[in-house]
Amino acid sequence: MEKTKKHVGLTVFFSIFSVIYVLPILIVVLNAFKKKAYINRYPFSMPDEKSFVGLENFVEGIRKIDFFSAFGYSLFITVASVAVILVCTSMCAWYISRRDSKVTKAMYYLCIFSMVVPFQMVMFTLSKLSDMLKLGNPVGIIIVYLGFGAGLAVFMFCGFVKNIPIEIEEAATIDGCSPLQTFFKVVFPVMKPTYLSVGILETMWIWNDYLLPLLVLNIKKYKTIPIAIQYLKGGYGSIDWGAMMAMLVLAIIPIILFYLVCQKYIIEGVIAGAVKG
Repeated sequence: MEKTKKHVGLTVFFSIFSVIYVLPILIVVLNAFKKKAYINRYPFSMPDEKSFVGLENFVEGIRKIDFFSAFGYSLFITVASVAVILVCTSMCAWYISRRDSKVTKAMYYLCIFSMVVPFQMVMFTLSKLSDMLKLGNPVGIIIVYLGFGAGLAVFMFCGFVKNIPIEIEEAATIDGCSPLQTFFKVVFPVMKPTYLSVGILETMWIWNDYLLPLLVLNIKKYKTIPIAIQYLKGGYGSIDWGAMMAMLVLAIIPIILFYLVCQKYIIEGVIAGAVKG
């Protein structure tokens, strides 16, 4: 009886906690279909016959910020960056896990250290360096994302590789496979759970990232969705709240759908990559 009460209490507590987290998203969705004046006066009310504007805010927002161009840049940067991170960090983790030396240990701890250093400590240096290296474009920023995303990815991949029997790699070598063939034909398919979980986490981070593109990209030419939405702010503090709420809805829909489709792989991959070898 006591256990039942405890479980009910925990269920109620976490249900309320979940509602608190979901409430801001719900408010954004509701206000995306309301007139600007009603958003300012009654931000928590449901749209009614006076405040409801249909898809007007969406049309206006798409027109003002050239949404589809920003969507294209965000999509390219996210997909390309995640692909580069997955391939490079998995190969790095495989090498670190299979070569027991001071160099590989130093590489591993440097990757771990990069997870600890706050971004604010390096952002100004990063901005200066990216300008010097001409990385202020959708291709150049992929290199920057590789550097910042490598820490977590290498950590998770190393944990998984340590649990792969080395005998299957030795058998592939005996059969005449080169190191690259061994990796892509033997190791790569086995690492699928960690690839999925790392890919999901990196995708959610890069798609929603605002500060790094703002510092690195030439925003006069290239705007990702988070940066483009900021241009709905006018002079003297004026903001087109209706269009902004509508664009926020369009921005979060792809990543929410992506997460809902792939969420079952996150726990599987994190557990697989966190087991101590």
